[in-house]
Amino acid sequence: MARYKLTIEYDGTPFAGWQRQAGQMSVQEAIETAIARFSGETVVIQAAGRTDSGVHALGQVVSFDLSTERDPFRVREALNFHLKPHPVAVVAAEAVGEDFEARFSALARHYEYRILNRRARPALEADRVWHVAVPLDADAMHAAAQLILGQHDFTTFRAAECQAKSPIRTLDILTVSRQGEHVVIYAKARSFLHSQVRSMVGSLKLVGEGKWQPSDFRAALDARNRAACGPLAPPEGLYLTQVDY
Repeated sequence: MARYKLTIEYDGTPFAGWQRQAGQMSVQEAIETAIARFSGETVVIQAAGRTDSGVHALGQVVSFDLSTERDPFRVREALNFHLKPHPVAVVAAEAVGEDFEARFSALARHYEYRILNRRARPALEADRVWHVAVPLDADAMHAAAQLILGQHDFTTFRAAECQAKSPIRTLDILTVSRQGEHVVIYAKARSFLHSQVRSMVGSLKLVGEGKWQPSDFRAALDARNRAACGPLAPPEGLYLTQVDY
C-alpha cells in the first residue's frame, strides 16, 4: 500500500459540507469519485477537518491509500482533471509514511473568518464573506478575543450536535483586525469543537456593534451554556487556511 497526502482548496458553496451525505454532493464524495476514476480503486479519505456546508478551504489536508505507488505529480494532475467541474483543486500531493493520518497527526489548525463591513452588499465576494452593514469596532472585538485564550470549557461556543467527547479545548490565537473594508478574525488551536469558530465570531460581532462589552464575551464563555452564545455567524465567511504537522 502507498499513502498520499493532499493539500486542497475548495469553494464550499455548492456542497453539503465535507462529509459524505446521502442524496447530496459533498467535498469528500467529489474527491473519492475522482480518485476512483483515475486509479480504479474505491478508497475512503481522511480529512484534517470536517467543514460544514458553505465553509471554504485554502489548506484542507487529506490522506488516503492506494494499492500501488504512483508519482505524486501524476496523482495531483489526474485528480485535478477528474475533479472538474467541481470547485475543488489539489494544490499539492506527496507520498507519506504509513503512520501519517490527516486528522490525528495534525498539530494545529488555522481558520480565518472574513467580514465585509460596509453598507453596500458584496458583488465580487458573494458567498465568500459575511456582509455586515453596521460599523464594527475591530479593536473592541480584538480586546474581547484576548480574554478567552488558553484552555477552557468551550460549551458556550459548541454546537448542540457536536460529537466531541469533551468541551475542553486550548485556544492558542484569536485575533481581530481591520483590513480596509474587511474585518478579519484569525483562530489557531490544535482542534476546534463543531461550529466553535462561527460561534465565537457571532458573539464577537455583538461586541463590535457595541451591544456587548468585552467582559460580556468572557462572561458568555464562563457560563458554559449554549444559550449564552450570540447568533451563529454564517458559513460563507469561514476558511480553513492551514493545517500544521
